Amino acid sequence: MIGVAVKHCAIGITFALATVLVLSGCAQQPSPAPSVSSSAGPTASPSAAPSLDLEGTADDNLAYFNQVNNALFAANGGADGRTIIDNLVAAGFDKTTMQVTADKTAINGSVDSILFSVKLGESCLLGQHGGGGYTGSVAPALNTGSCLIGLTRPIDW
Repeated sequence: MIGVAVKHCAIGITFALATVLVLSGCAQQPSPAPSVSSSAGPTASPSAAPSLDLEGTADDNLAYFNQVNNALFAANGGADGRTIIDNLVAAGFDKTTMQVTADKTAINGSVDSILFSVKLGESCLLGQHGGGGYTGSVAPALNTGSCLIGLTRPIDW
């Protein structure tokens, strides 16, 4: 009897052990926490604001020219030729290299747009402002050495 009891006991222990092992395998295991990287991804460095380079070409200075003019026209959409030229001078451009068209027609009417320029080397920064907004560009200087064709207003102030 003792042998049968031991045998039943061994079977019971084996069964109990197997049950514990099976149940522990079914128990929910904690899933590993997602890893969090402490290093941030690459960040875009802010581009430097355009600046005046009087030794540079008109192409080198177009972004600055446009920034200066866009800021003026955002603050004063009706800026006249003198205001435009004075603003460019305040921004560091040389007044003696500039041209501007008239603010009024020959019969004192309003003009559709004002054209203005700054000559840098053999190229010109060209600006146009009127009802369609502002546009800036670069073009080679004319054979005459000027930037604008036709009559321009004397810059004598």
